[in-house]
Amino acid sequence: MNEKISVIIPVFNRSALIRRAVDSVLSQSLPPDEIIVVDDGSTDDTLRILKNYERKIKIIAQKNRGVSTARNAGIREAKGDWVALLDSDDEWLPKKLEYAVEYIRNNPAIKIFQCEEIWIRNGKRVNPKIKHKKLSGNIFKESLPLCIISPSAVIIKKEIFSKVGLFDETLPVCEDYDLWLRITKRFTVGLDPRAGVIKYGGHADQLSHAYAAMDIYRIKAMEKHLDDENLRRFILPEIIKKLKIVINGAQKRQKDVDRLQEKLHKYNAMMLENF
Repeated sequence: MNEKISVIIPVFNRSALIRRAVDSVLSQSLPPDEIIVVDDGSTDDTLRILKNYERKIKIIAQKNRGVSTARNAGIREAKGDWVALLDSDDEWLPKKLEYAVEYIRNNPAIKIFQCEEIWIRNGKRVNPKIKHKKLSGNIFKESLPLCIISPSAVIIKKEIFSKVGLFDETLPVCEDYDLWLRITKRFTVGLDPRAGVIKYGGHADQLSHAYAAMDIYRIKAMEKHLDDENLRRFILPEIIKKLKIVINGAQKRQKDVDRLQEKLHKYNAMMLENF
């Protein structure tokens, strides 16, 4: 296969974990064409550790602007035909890219696909819930409730970004959910049933721990697609469902309740008008 794969690893203050992520890429049975690590303004020893790999990876150091900006910097720099993402707290299994290349050869029409994962939570292996089951095909509707594409498992044809845009840098979380909606709206998603990633969770510095009302940002992502009449009937019920959850939390905090209630009224009215 002549097409090349660029690996992009965004990192911020992960000095205890970044070696594991980088080493898992360097240990691939089929190496990538380039490895780009974007340091998002780390204040710990992350950048010093990365400099030990200077001959094997490309390092981009930037001011702290968030994971979306870091990933986008790597995507813009990438020379490959395909972009493979890896979060700095995860690691790849040794044959991740070997399997990926085989999948690309066998599925020439697919421009985005992911593999299965092994999940580790608080040091113990766990089984993903049914709602996290990875799917393939035209999965926009199925992608609305929550993120079912994993950054560390996905490989994307770089040309896709010129059609749907990059990660939304205004979103502090759910930036991947937002991108997957834009992609699944237009492209078929493939699935390699073989595990290629060990996905770790439960540690305190995960972004999901810092943002209790993540559904707010999922709502923002869905609102981008309400002008599509064919998709509106799927989007509106999910927005309303998530708004009710967010309002319940806002009432407990006594914050933004009126504004959120107004938005809920607006979308309930839209449901009545359209359906």
